[in-house]
Amino acid sequence: MTAVDERLIELIDEHPEVFERYKIELLRGEIVMMAGPDMVHNMIVLSVLKQIPDDRWWPLQTQDIAIPGEDSEPQPDLLVMEQGAFEGPGRLVPAAAATLLLEVVSKTSALRDYKTKRSVYAAGQVPAYLIVDPFAAKCVLLTEPVGAGEGADYAVERTTKFGDPVPLDMLGVTLDTSGFRTLPGTPR
Repeated sequence: MTAVDERLIELIDEHPEVFERYKIELLRGEIVMMAGPDMVHNMIVLSVLKQIPDDRWWPLQTQDIAIPGEDSEPQPDLLVMEQGAFEGPGRLVPAAAATLLLEVVSKTSALRDYKTKRSVYAAGQVPAYLIVDPFAAKCVLLTEPVGAGEGADYAVERTTKFGDPVPLDMLGVTLDTSGFRTLPGTPR
Protein backbone atom coordinates (compact mmCIF):
# COMPACT_ATOMS: atom_id res chain seq x y z
CA MET A 1 0.00 0.00 0.00
CA THR A 2 1.31 3.45 -0.86
CA ALA A 3 1.45 6.51 1.36
CA VAL A 4 -1.50 7.93 -0.62
CA ASP A 5 -3.51 4.76 0.11
CA GLU A 6 -2.67 5.00 3.81
CA ARG A 7 -3.73 8.65 3.89
CA LEU A 8 -7.04 7.77 2.19
CA ILE A 9 -7.69 5.13 4.85
CA GLU A 10 -6.96 7.74 7.53
CA LEU A 11 -9.39 10.17 5.86
CA ILE A 12 -12.09 7.50 5.73
CA ASP A 13 -11.56 6.72 9.42
CA GLU A 14 -11.60 10.44 10.35
CA HIS A 15 -14.61 11.41 8.20
CA PRO A 16 -16.78 8.33 7.63
CA GLU A 17 -19.85 10.45 6.81
CA VAL A 18 -18.17 11.74 3.63
CA PHE A 19 -17.50 8.23 2.36
CA GLU A 20 -20.66 6.46 3.52
CA ARG A 21 -22.25 6.64 0.05
CA TYR A 22 -19.36 4.66 -1.44
CA LYS A 23 -18.33 1.05 -1.35
CA ILE A 24 -14.59 0.97 -0.62
CA GLU A 25 -12.50 -2.17 -0.94
CA LEU A 26 -8.84 -3.12 -0.90
CA LEU A 27 -8.08 -5.57 -3.74
CA ARG A 28 -4.52 -6.79 -4.12
CA GLY A 29 -3.14 -3.55 -2.74
CA GLU A 30 -5.41 -1.25 -4.76
CA ILE A 31 -8.11 0.83 -3.10
CA VAL A 32 -11.30 0.63 -5.16
CA MET A 33 -14.19 3.06 -4.60
CA MET A 34 -17.58 2.56 -6.20
CA ALA A 35 -20.81 4.54 -6.03
CA GLY A 36 -23.73 2.87 -4.34
CA PRO A 37 -25.57 0.13 -6.24
CA ASP A 38 -28.71 0.60 -8.32
CA MET A 39 -32.15 -0.79 -7.54
CA VAL A 40 -31.82 -3.94 -9.71
CA HIS A 41 -28.61 -4.80 -7.89
CA ASN A 42 -30.16 -4.27 -4.46
CA MET A 43 -33.27 -6.29 -5.30
CA ILE A 44 -31.16 -9.26 -6.43
CA VAL A 45 -29.17 -9.17 -3.19
CA LEU A 46 -32.40 -8.89 -1.19
CA SER A 47 -33.93 -11.84 -3.06
CA VAL A 48 -30.91 -14.03 -2.34
CA LEU A 49 -30.79 -12.92 1.29
CA LYS A 50 -34.47 -13.80 1.83
CA GLN A 51 -33.94 -17.31 0.42
CA ILE A 52 -31.21 -18.20 2.93
CA PRO A 53 -32.61 -19.88 6.04
CA ASP A 54 -31.65 -17.79 9.06
CA ASP A 55 -31.99 -20.68 11.50
CA ARG A 56 -28.49 -21.86 10.53
CA TRP A 57 -26.92 -19.11 8.38
CA TRP A 58 -26.02 -15.46 8.83
CA PRO A 59 -26.40 -13.60 5.50
CA LEU A 60 -24.54 -10.32 6.01
CA GLN A 61 -24.21 -7.26 3.79
CA THR A 62 -21.46 -4.59 3.88
CA GLN A 63 -19.10 -6.94 5.72
CA ASP A 64 -15.38 -6.81 4.95
CA ILE A 65 -13.48 -10.08 4.55
CA ALA A 66 -9.89 -10.80 5.64
CA ILE A 67 -8.07 -12.93 3.06
CA PRO A 68 -4.92 -14.59 4.46
CA GLY A 69 -1.79 -13.98 2.40
CA GLU A 70 -3.52 -11.30 0.31
CA ASP A 71 -3.29 -7.52 0.47
CA SER A 72 -7.07 -7.54 0.09
CA GLU A 73 -10.09 -6.66 2.19
CA PRO A 74 -13.01 -7.13 -0.20
CA GLN A 75 -16.59 -6.29 0.73
CA PRO A 76 -18.84 -8.75 -1.10
CA ASP A 77 -22.44 -7.87 -1.78
CA LEU A 78 -23.40 -10.71 0.54
CA LEU A 79 -21.44 -12.93 2.93
CA VAL A 80 -23.10 -16.12 4.11
CA MET A 81 -21.57 -17.90 7.08
CA GLU A 82 -22.77 -20.53 9.49
CA GLN A 83 -24.04 -19.10 12.74
CA GLY A 84 -21.21 -18.95 15.26
CA ALA A 85 -18.45 -19.37 12.64
CA PHE A 86 -17.12 -15.96 13.70
CA GLU A 87 -18.54 -13.67 16.31
CA GLY A 88 -16.22 -10.67 16.12
CA PRO A 89 -15.52 -8.04 17.18
CA GLY A 90 -14.13 -6.01 14.32
CA ARG A 91 -15.03 -5.19 10.76
CA LEU A 92 -13.04 -8.05 9.19
CA VAL A 93 -14.49 -11.55 9.05
CA PRO A 94 -11.86 -14.22 8.29
CA ALA A 95 -12.36 -15.87 4.90
CA ALA A 96 -12.33 -19.24 6.69
CA ALA A 97 -15.69 -18.32 8.31
CA ALA A 98 -17.38 -17.75 4.93
CA THR A 99 -19.43 -20.47 3.27
CA LEU A 100 -20.58 -18.42 0.27
CA LEU A 101 -19.77 -14.97 -1.09
CA LEU A 102 -22.03 -13.21 -3.57
CA GLU A 103 -21.20 -10.44 -6.02
CA VAL A 104 -23.75 -8.81 -8.32
CA VAL A 105 -22.06 -7.44 -11.44
CA SER A 106 -22.36 -3.71 -12.12
CA LYS A 107 -21.20 -1.68 -15.12
CA THR A 108 -17.87 -0.93 -13.44
CA SER A 109 -17.31 -4.14 -11.47
CA ALA A 110 -17.40 -6.88 -14.12
CA LEU A 111 -13.63 -7.35 -14.47
CA ARG A 112 -13.14 -7.33 -10.70
CA ASP A 113 -16.04 -9.71 -10.08
CA TYR A 114 -15.16 -12.22 -12.80
CA LYS A 115 -11.36 -12.12 -12.52
CA THR A 116 -9.82 -10.38 -9.50
CA LYS A 117 -12.32 -11.42 -6.84
CA ARG A 118 -12.56 -14.91 -8.30
CA SER A 119 -8.84 -15.31 -7.68
CA VAL A 120 -8.84 -13.49 -4.32
CA TYR A 121 -11.75 -15.55 -2.96
CA ALA A 122 -10.19 -18.79 -4.22
CA ALA A 123 -6.87 -17.81 -2.58
CA GLY A 124 -8.82 -17.32 0.67
CA GLN A 125 -10.26 -20.84 0.26
CA VAL A 126 -13.85 -19.54 0.31
CA PRO A 127 -15.84 -22.71 -0.52
CA ALA A 128 -18.34 -21.06 -2.86
CA TYR A 129 -18.48 -17.82 -4.84
CA LEU A 130 -21.66 -16.83 -6.68
CA ILE A 131 -21.55 -14.18 -9.40
CA VAL A 132 -24.97 -12.85 -10.44
CA ASP A 133 -24.78 -10.95 -13.72
CA PRO A 134 -27.91 -8.90 -14.54
CA PHE A 135 -26.35 -7.81 -17.87
CA ALA A 136 -25.88 -11.38 -19.15
CA ALA A 137 -28.92 -12.71 -17.21
CA LYS A 138 -26.91 -15.50 -15.64
CA CYS A 139 -25.49 -16.83 -12.39
CA VAL A 140 -22.02 -18.35 -12.16
CA LEU A 141 -21.42 -20.60 -9.16
CA LEU A 142 -17.76 -21.33 -8.45
CA THR A 143 -16.74 -24.07 -6.01
CA GLU A 144 -13.69 -26.09 -4.98
CA PRO A 145 -10.99 -23.43 -4.59
CA VAL A 146 -7.45 -24.45 -5.62
CA GLY A 147 -4.06 -22.76 -5.66
CA ALA A 148 -2.67 -19.69 -3.97
CA GLY A 149 -2.04 -16.02 -4.71
CA GLU A 150 -2.85 -14.65 -8.15
CA GLY A 151 -2.87 -18.20 -9.56
CA ALA A 152 -5.72 -19.31 -7.30
CA ASP A 153 -8.99 -20.27 -8.98
CA TYR A 154 -12.05 -22.45 -8.62
CA ALA A 155 -12.00 -25.96 -10.11
CA VAL A 156 -15.75 -26.16 -10.67
CA GLU A 157 -17.85 -23.59 -12.52
CA ARG A 158 -21.59 -23.91 -13.07
CA THR A 159 -23.48 -21.33 -15.15
CA THR A 160 -27.26 -20.99 -14.91
CA LYS A 161 -29.48 -18.54 -16.78
CA PHE A 162 -31.94 -16.32 -14.92
CA GLY A 163 -35.21 -18.15 -14.40
CA ASP A 164 -33.56 -21.51 -13.77
CA PRO A 165 -32.92 -22.71 -10.21
CA VAL A 166 -29.38 -22.57 -8.79
CA PRO A 167 -28.62 -25.39 -6.36
CA LEU A 168 -26.62 -24.04 -3.43
CA ASP A 169 -25.80 -27.42 -1.90
CA MET A 170 -23.37 -25.88 0.57
CA LEU A 171 -26.35 -24.05 2.14
CA GLY A 172 -28.92 -26.77 1.58
CA VAL A 173 -31.09 -24.51 -0.59
CA THR A 174 -32.02 -24.04 -4.22
CA LEU A 175 -31.96 -20.43 -5.29
CA ASP A 176 -35.01 -19.20 -7.20
CA THR A 177 -33.79 -16.72 -9.84
CA SER A 178 -37.12 -16.22 -11.59
CA GLY A 179 -37.54 -12.75 -10.07
CA PHE A 180 -34.06 -11.49 -10.95
CA ARG A 181 -34.29 -8.44 -13.20
CA THR A 182 -31.81 -7.61 -15.95
CA LEU A 183 -29.94 -4.48 -17.00
CA PRO A 184 -29.22 -3.29 -20.57
CA GLY A 185 -25.68 -3.38 -21.89
CA THR A 186 -22.82 -5.85 -21.79
CA PRO A 187 -20.11 -4.83 -19.32
CA ARG A 188 -18.29 -8.16 -19.37
